[in-house]
Parts: sequence; C-alpha cells; structure tokens
Amino acid sequence: MSHTHKKTYDPIWRMSDCCHQVALSRSTIYRLIDNNDFPKPIPLGAKSIGFLSSEIEAWKEKRIADSRKVQES
Repeated sequence: MSHTHKKTYDPIWRMSDCCHQVALSRSTIYRLIDNNDFPKPIPLGAKSIGFLSSEIEAWKEKRIADSRKVQES
C-alpha cells in the first residue's frame, strides 16, 4: 500500500509582497518578528527572506479578530 501525501499550494511571499499584504513597513515587520508577534521568515538565500502566505493570512485574521474583541468590550 502506497502512501500519498496531498500537497497544497502555499506561496512564499517576499518581504515587499508581505509589506503590501499587511500594510506595514519593513522595519515594523522586523520589530514584530523580534517581539514574536509576526510569523517567522523563511531564509531564501544569502540576503533574502520570504513568508508563507498561509501564515500571513492567519496572522491577519487573528489581528482582525483581536480588534473586534477590543471593540466589543
């Protein structure tokens, strides 16, 4: 019996794409990463990083949910 693994497409976004997606500056994203408040980047090369789109989308959804909780309080 063979095992088949279902692969899902999860694009990797470069920093510039990530900045655009979350509407934050590069320096703000780095600060959030340092504070463990943003998904960890994936090293892509000597001087480039990327982010899994699914992790960024989940981060955005959590930020939205958290902001709604604050408004309801």
